[in-house]
Amino acid sequence: MGLLEVLIGIAILLFSVSFHEFAHAYVAYKLGDYTAASEGRLTLNPLKHIDPWGLLAMLYLRIGWARPVPVNPYNFKNPDRDMAIVAVAGPLANLLLAYVALFLHELMIFTPVVGGTLYITALLNVLLALFNLIPIPPLDGYKFLSFVIPTSLKYYYEAIRPYGPIILLILLYTTRLPVLLKEGAITVVSFMREFLTLPLVKIVRVLLGL
Repeated sequence: MGLLEVLIGIAILLFSVSFHEFAHAYVAYKLGDYTAASEGRLTLNPLKHIDPWGLLAMLYLRIGWARPVPVNPYNFKNPDRDMAIVAVAGPLANLLLAYVALFLHELMIFTPVVGGTLYITALLNVLLALFNLIPIPPLDGYKFLSFVIPTSLKYYYEAIRPYGPIILLILLYTTRLPVLLKEGAITVVSFMREFLTLPLVKIVRVLLGL
């Protein structure tokens, strides 16, 4: 892999992670919690979201983290529901970014570098969404489920919180989970392209006379 590809990959990663964290902050803000906004997290500036050690771990160990967006559930009208919405906002933002990248990739003819960048952006964002939806702490999937499962089960589910990172590392390094995530991302991107992107591209091309 050349230097250009590495730099492009880092740029895509920084923007995608920042967009993910911005979505958490923005949705929390719209639902009535200004905690993240008051700490300057309502921005796409990577410097506000990236954890340096987490970025290095992501580049070299293939697993990393960003700075968690602070959220105060007591500022919400419906804490459980709104916390669940905030949790899922990040993965949904990555899926939206993937869709936009695919749409642009299919709409126009680009140079190989630009076209490849758009496709990699789509694939990486779907991969980030799928990874964050894993229901293991501290990932968004765990946070979402912890606020929507029946109260009688919350105690048992939250009991695994201290062990979440260890469980996640074991799964990533001793099972086929990374392969399944990559295969899942490729499948989702193919589905989005075939059934969501191409139909809209055809309509836009007709409207624009392309």
